[in-house]
Amino acid sequence: METSPAPPRYRLCILDFDGTLADTFPWFCGVINGVADRYGFRRVAGHETESLRALGAREIIAHLGVPLWKLPAIARHMHDLAARDIADLHLFAGIAGMLAALDEGGVRLAVVSSNTRANVRRVLGPANARRIGDDACGASVFGKARRLRAVIRRSGFEPGQVLCIGDEIRDADAAAEVGADFGAVAWGYTRADALAARNPAFLFADPGDVVRALVPQPATRRERARSRVLD
Repeated sequence: METSPAPPRYRLCILDFDGTLADTFPWFCGVINGVADRYGFRRVAGHETESLRALGAREIIAHLGVPLWKLPAIARHMHDLAARDIADLHLFAGIAGMLAALDEGGVRLAVVSSNTRANVRRVLGPANARRIGDDACGASVFGKARRLRAVIRRSGFEPGQVLCIGDEIRDADAAAEVGADFGAVAWGYTRADALAARNPAFLFADPGDVVRALVPQPATRRERARSRVLD
């Protein structure tokens, strides 16, 4: 027999999309040098990929010599390429189950992404998209904090009741700026060791880790009996 679980610690979970929900890094690697040629910044050599995955967005932009004034145009072009290749973009294994478990466990879900709402919704699919209560898509590369703040305000929750989950250092910085906790995922664009150095509240190894951390599990009869003995 089981008892009812306690309410979740976090009432709202704000999720990044690329590299957190969707496995888009291989696609990104396949298109980035064409984008570099079009907008006049340095191509990424194959041997550089792993070292670049340890850097933040500002460091990567500086390393590749990306003109800051071109960032909006580059972002729009990347969104268009993603829409063109949308059939090749998929969620990570376990993401659909994670979204279902969080939603059914009483955690409200939102997405804040630099990608477009149309791309996000198409990759999520109708069933998963229905679990997302709010979104703020199309954020600029360094504009996530403003979008996070707006989503939190609309939710009615305090920042301390919010966990932001992402795969990049800029996600961690944005969460810190709005006063929310940050959960880093080990399966995205940025290397796990680089994310761990930011001291996130959680470093998730897989989507199941997110559910185990956020959704309280009911105590079994054996666990309740052991608790009474210890008391």
